[in-house]
Amino acid sequence: MRAQGPLPLAINATADTFLSQRRAVLETALNRVTALARKGELSQVRLDAHGLVISPLKAITPPAVEELRRAAYDRLPRIKITDLLLEVDRWISFTDCFTHRRSSRVADDKNALLTVILADGINLGLTRMADTCQGATLRQLAHLHDWHISEAGYAEALGRMVAAHRGLPLASLWGDGTSSSSDGQLFHAGGRGAAISDINARNGSEPGVSFYTHISDQYDPFSTRVIAATAGEAPYVLDGLLYHANGLSIEEHYTDTGGASDHVFGLMPFFGYRFAPRIRDLKERKLHLFPGQHPGELLGGMAGDLINTNHIVEHWDDLLRLVTSIRSGTVTASAMLRKLGSYPRQNGLAVALREVGRIERSVFMLDWIQDLDLRRRTQAGLNMGEARNALARALFFNQLGELRDRRFENQAYRASGLNLLVAAVILWNTRYLQSAITTLGISDDLARHIAPLGWEHISLTGDYRWNVDEQPEAGALRPLRVPASLLVA
Repeated sequence: MRAQGPLPLAINATADTFLSQRRAVLETALNRVTALARKGELSQVRLDAHGLVISPLKAITPPAVEELRRAAYDRLPRIKITDLLLEVDRWISFTDCFTHRRSSRVADDKNALLTVILADGINLGLTRMADTCQGATLRQLAHLHDWHISEAGYAEALGRMVAAHRGLPLASLWGDGTSSSSDGQLFHAGGRGAAISDINARNGSEPGVSFYTHISDQYDPFSTRVIAATAGEAPYVLDGLLYHANGLSIEEHYTDTGGASDHVFGLMPFFGYRFAPRIRDLKERKLHLFPGQHPGELLGGMAGDLINTNHIVEHWDDLLRLVTSIRSGTVTASAMLRKLGSYPRQNGLAVALREVGRIERSVFMLDWIQDLDLRRRTQAGLNMGEARNALARALFFNQLGELRDRRFENQAYRASGLNLLVAAVILWNTRYLQSAITTLGISDDLARHIAPLGWEHISLTGDYRWNVDEQPEAGALRPLRVPASLLVA
């Protein structure tokens, strides 16, 4: 591939050129942090002979936002989750994505198909859904699930929702779709797991799985996958960025400490991503410099081993072969990162990638210390993910929010169904919030702080009926509610 033209990577330089460029970047960052520290001009950071102290971020959300958020949500129509799905399907016809596995025909009974999707999304299961939903038998639902539900269908439907949401004016106030965050959400399994001896530092030994989800700065949950509760999250960070079909062009990505590793840091620049994790106890992490570079007195306590540049040069072609294989889809990023993470330290490729990752992490640490805006963007991105997880937890409420099915395929369907349901709520909320915000005359500066993640106005329980005849006319929205205080007045 290299002989035929440039590789499909963000870095096509030789090893010497790459190392020379990164050395200059690292040197500039060192000098800038040191100069700002001596002047006392590091924003909310103290760096002196006593060490590094980074103060917690101060809230910058205007005090009036909470009251305006309540006012906007008070205007939203009260709606059942079934009516919400019908309305969203009328907008974008996402049910057409779930075609028959053999004939590629769309489902004849869309209401029954929506019932199956809802059963996945709220964790009810087909048997109990057949008892709860009128007009659909268990046999009919099982047939639709076997022949129409697929991961490809869920991915295509999610892509339609993301595209429709990105086109709304309100979504552009939250971001431009170039940054994202990812986080895992644990869902316990009933009973005791077979691999109960496995321990995860974050989740312990509780049996269950984690739904690892990527969300854009416009609140679009554009990727989700099931991983073991005892597995590390870092190997899966790149999967969501590389293997989605939602038209997003991500440039900067945020995770918490669990999603960060030197191998992930090492791979990110080859694909053109800026990696910005929120690392716990950053002052305990080591800076790795090039031979001949000096950290100075203020950063001397953070200096670790020098970068082994000779090892990177020796294995540069192996690194290019690895990242090109990941980019072309020959192997997934998570599969390679798991293998490289389990290799012994003397493995040449694993060590070379670690050394590149140390360079990138050192540059990032210096940027983190001097760039208050970077810290705010990372925190804001992670807050979006945590707020999305709260909505997902509210929707995935049946069976005590536990996964009782141990088959990986069915667990993946539950994760995809839940993510599609979350995306549908976000799309519906955004369209109606846009109307409510216009009615209330809320300025853009304040409206961008109102997230489309509320669910108080959505009825999630009860009989699941599909009231097709009660849907708004094509192109129209439901009337906004009038608050009781205005009715009394």
